[in-house]
Amino acid sequence: MKVVICGAGQVGFSIARYLSAEGNDVTVIDQSPDLIGKVNESLDVQAIVGHASHPDVLESAGVSDADMIIAVTFADEVNMVACQIAHSIFNVPTKIARIRQQSYLEPMWADLFSRDHMPIDVIISPELEVARAISRRLAVPGAFDMIPLADDRVRVIGVRCGKDCPVINTTLRQLTGLFPDLNISIVGIVRGEDAFVPHSADQMFAGDEVYFVADTQHVARALATFGHEERQEASRRITIIGGGNIGLNLARYVEEMENVTGRIIEHDNDRARRIVPTLHDTHVTHGDALDTVIFEETNI
Repeated sequence: MKVVICGAGQVGFSIARYLSAEGNDVTVIDQSPDLIGKVNESLDVQAIVGHASHPDVLESAGVSDADMIIAVTFADEVNMVACQIAHSIFNVPTKIARIRQQSYLEPMWADLFSRDHMPIDVIISPELEVARAISRRLAVPGAFDMIPLADDRVRVIGVRCGKDCPVINTTLRQLTGLFPDLNISIVGIVRGEDAFVPHSADQMFAGDEVYFVADTQHVARALATFGHEERQEASRRITIIGGGNIGLNLARYVEEMENVTGRIIEHDNDRARRIVPTLHDTHVTHGDALDTVIFEETNI
């Protein structure tokens, strides 16, 4: 597969490294000679200095016969224009762009990135993904990871086995007999540096990270079987330090949770004032999160 990557920063460099390691034909574009020099020295890819949204630069990078363009420069607008040019002039089949500015990602503007307007097939929003990951973690106390499937009817749960975990040192085939109402499927175990798909004769040991699939309604029971019976209080209070893109998106997810109240502590007064109208039930406090007085005022 031939891929053109716009942007040689940390994200672009990492993507280029992974794709080139898989044997893909990769070309990287960036305006910084230093970043391009680093790419040339470290990776087996082509790298050129230039503006990623200029048609002549894209053409010299070989985008005319590319299978995919991945635009991850620091500027959203450059990423969007690069994808537009790749579509309109060079007819690139797959276009991926990193979009950090949250106003572009509001649901009311979802049609902006349709094929008839700004044709981007996949949008990467690191801040939004981090906020989602944290909100999923908050939704399942006791788990270190949670991935919803099938409109959240099924969940993949990651849980650590402690020394007091009731199911350690027990083969998987025995679990059904010991816990007849435990309706889960264990799909992966991480033990130290090794990760594997377990078989019926395998056991779970203290310190293992176990991934299982369960009906959403049975997750609490499954976690209790693993020794995680963290109480779900009738009402929970969550304080978010920082009202940037991650904090703001996380606060919005918290507002959607039942019996949960949220508060943001934001150091920048202008930022604090800007985010207040975008939230409904979240209290925003202007102050330094390292100030003990603020901690007392917000009942941390």
